[in-house]
Amino acid sequence: ARRYPTVELRAETFNGSTHVPVPSDSAFLKALLFELRLVDDHVFVEHRDTCTRINHSSVYSVSTDSGDLWPVLAFHKSGLIYACLPLVEEPLEPRPPLLTVSGLSQGLALLLGIMDYVSPSRKNEAEMNTKIGQLRNLLIQACPLGTPLNTDVRSLNSSFEDIQEMPADKDQPAWRSSSYKGKPQVNVCITEKVKCMQYDQRDVVDTWQVYGAVNCKCDIEGSAPKVTLTLNLPTNAPPLQDIVIHHCVTSIDPAMLMSCGAEPLHDSVYSGPYKFPFIPPSDAFNLCYYTSQVPVPPILGCYQLVEEGSQIKITVNLKLHESIKNSFEYCEARIPFFNRGPIAQLEYKVSYGQLDLSREKSLLVWVIGQKFPKSLEVSLTGTVSFGTAGKEHPTDYVCTGNTAYVKLYFRIPDFTLTGCYVDQHSVQIFVPGKPKITAARELISSDYYVWNSKAPAPMVYKTSLD
Repeated sequence: ARRYPTVELRAETFNGSTHVPVPSDSAFLKALLFELRLVDDHVFVEHRDTCTRINHSSVYSVSTDSGDLWPVLAFHKSGLIYACLPLVEEPLEPRPPLLTVSGLSQGLALLLGIMDYVSPSRKNEAEMNTKIGQLRNLLIQACPLGTPLNTDVRSLNSSFEDIQEMPADKDQPAWRSSSYKGKPQVNVCITEKVKCMQYDQRDVVDTWQVYGAVNCKCDIEGSAPKVTLTLNLPTNAPPLQDIVIHHCVTSIDPAMLMSCGAEPLHDSVYSGPYKFPFIPPSDAFNLCYYTSQVPVPPILGCYQLVEEGSQIKITVNLKLHESIKNSFEYCEARIPFFNRGPIAQLEYKVSYGQLDLSREKSLLVWVIGQKFPKSLEVSLTGTVSFGTAGKEHPTDYVCTGNTAYVKLYFRIPDFTLTGCYVDQHSVQIFVPGKPKITAARELISSDYYVWNSKAPAPMVYKTSLD
């Protein structure tokens, strides 16, 4: 167990007369086991067991002698219980919606990080006890002041010698909880994810969104080393917007933040370069997040599915935009068939790549590979018939009838849709020695859908034609 007196004091300040103090560890554990029905489960307790109170989440109200503690986030996995009590930064009466409590997602991420660290050793009791014994020291790094800074607990240094409970240097920030000895090196990776909804219909607008994250790992000696990293964009590239920065950034150009909500072509738009001076944490972290309004999606698609008697005919056309780097780590299109039986008969023709049938015979996987052909266009046509549906075949309440989609999965290394990049020569590190600097970037698909244009589909935007 780990308690944060400063967080408890903040809770008392926020909640006032409705504040319920956290009981002793043993009393809290007893109350939590009771609430989770892990003790006295044969006894009917109305407030806990009534059928009108069905819990659809892992958030509980735990009854203590001083009142009800809420929201207690807890789940049971592989014989262990993981639990935390997030701070609610607003009045508790009436109880706010769970989605407005930001501490819940932070607490869940930390608990999942702890589970990921502990659970591989659950079959070895000695190893399990060792890992649990190291947890307190790891939490000093992961959550030094009650706010999770690094939820990837496995990446933290569990060596007792390298962990400083109190910074030896008064200038050392709380997030630099361990020291590094060796040659300075900085690794930066820009990861952009593109979401897309394509309909190929006159009265429906296709939508796409780009989300970027800049991940850094700075192995640098010193209690408070200073680093400056610059993000650059090509000429006439769309500006970065909605920039969210890590708390270790020491200063930022106000124009960068002022332009975040502006229209892309507005005079106030700040198009870079984007400079970030910071004192890095000891472990990997996301320096910033951003979005951008790029003019076109990387792959344009058209999907048509038509039912003809007992068969369906499908046509899929995909085109890689000429501005996109034609070099993939992987690229495939998955075509699921919901609410139908297993595929009994399949006739098809592909212009490029290969088509595979999944083991459960409800999904076609079109492997395009690592390159599009010179024409940058690929196509698939086929006729599919189905057998009798069983329980193991996928169902979907949205995809009924001919409402269906193709979902694209791809990764393009050394490429970003915005063109955003890190110039290695612009990275400044104010420490002795010549640092080793590596910079990478990648574009990854995320929820990239092409809907059947011959049927209605879920729509984000719909416009009426004149």
